[in-house]
Amino acid sequence: MQINQPSNQIKLTNVSLVKIKKGKKRFEIACYKNKVLEYRSGVEKDLDNVLQIPNVFINVSKGQVANKDDLSKSFPSIKLDDIILEILNKGELQVGEKERAAELERVHNEVVDIVAGKVVDPKTKRVYTVGMIEKALDMLSSQAGHQGQAHKEEKKEERKEREHAKEEAAAAKTNEDETAAAPTEAGGNADDKGKDKEKEKKHLPKWTGVTTTKSAKSQALEAMKALIAHQPIPIARARMRLRITCPTSILKHSVKSAPKEGEDKSTGTVKDRILSFVEQVETQDVIGDEWEVVGFVEPGAFKSLTEFVGTQTKGKARAEVLDMAVIHEDD
Repeated sequence: MQINQPSNQIKLTNVSLVKIKKGKKRFEIACYKNKVLEYRSGVEKDLDNVLQIPNVFINVSKGQVANKDDLSKSFPSIKLDDIILEILNKGELQVGEKERAAELERVHNEVVDIVAGKVVDPKTKRVYTVGMIEKALDMLSSQAGHQGQAHKEEKKEERKEREHAKEEAAAAKTNEDETAAAPTEAGGNADDKGKDKEKEKKHLPKWTGVTTTKSAKSQALEAMKALIAHQPIPIARARMRLRITCPTSILKHSVKSAPKEGEDKSTGTVKDRILSFVEQVETQDVIGDEWEVVGFVEPGAFKSLTEFVGTQTKGKARAEVLDMAVIHEDD
C-alpha cells in the first residue's frame, strides 16, 4: 500500500540550516554545505548554488514548510524571495564540525595575515613572518588560558585570606598592640602595591584565539593590541607614511585651543603642532604658497592629526596617506 506524504512536507538531506527567530516563531532555510559562508563573503553570488530549495521551513529535518499566515505575520509586506534573503543574510548558520573547523582555520589565517602586514620589529622596522606572528599569538592564547585557571585559584586563596583576616581581627581586639600594628600596616601597603600590579595586568588586552562570530579585521586589531601590550616578541604597529600640506599664510598662526587628552602637549604655531604629530620627517619643502612635509606617523596619532588639520586650519591643510603601513625602510 502506497503512503503519500503530506503536501507541506519536503524531505531534504545533506544540508546546512540557516535559522532566524521572529517573535515566537522560528524559520529555517535549507542550503548546500559551505555555500552560505561563500555567499556571505561574496565568493558565491548565484542563489541557485546556495539554496537547496527556494522555500521557508518551520522544520527542515521534518520537511515542514512555513505557511503563508505565519510568514505574513512575522514578515509583514515582504515577498517570499526577500524573506529568504533576510534569513540567508541575518540568520544563524548551523554547520557541522568539519565546516566549523574549516571556517575557523580560514578566519585564523586571515587574522594572522592582517597582523603580519601591520606590525614590525620596533628596532629594525622589518616585518615578521606569518609563522612568527602565529607563534606569538599562540603564546598569548595559552597564557590567557593559564591566567583563567590561576584566577579561579586566586579567588579561593582570597576567600581563605579573608576568613583568616577575620580570625586575626577578632584575636587582635582582645590584645591591641600599637608597635605590633605598625609593621603589619607596612606589610599591608606592600601587599596593596602587589595587588595593584596584578589588577593592571588583568586590565591589559587579552588574546584567547579567533572566533567565527567576529570579522577578521576586528579580531586582527584585538590581536595587535594584545601583542603590543604583552610583548611576547619585540613588536610595534608599522608607521603610516603621510604627506601633509598647509598654506604658508597660516603656518605661523598660534594654536587656538589646548591639545586633547592623548595628544602631544607641545604648543606654539600651527606648523609646530603638525610637526609634533610626525615621528620622523622624510622631506620638508615650500612649493609655491604651500608648505609640504612627508613623514612617518604612528597609527594611533593619525586621528588626532586629521582632527587638528580639519579644525585648526578650517580644512585649508590636508593629510594624505601615502602608505598605510611602512614595514621596512631602506637606509
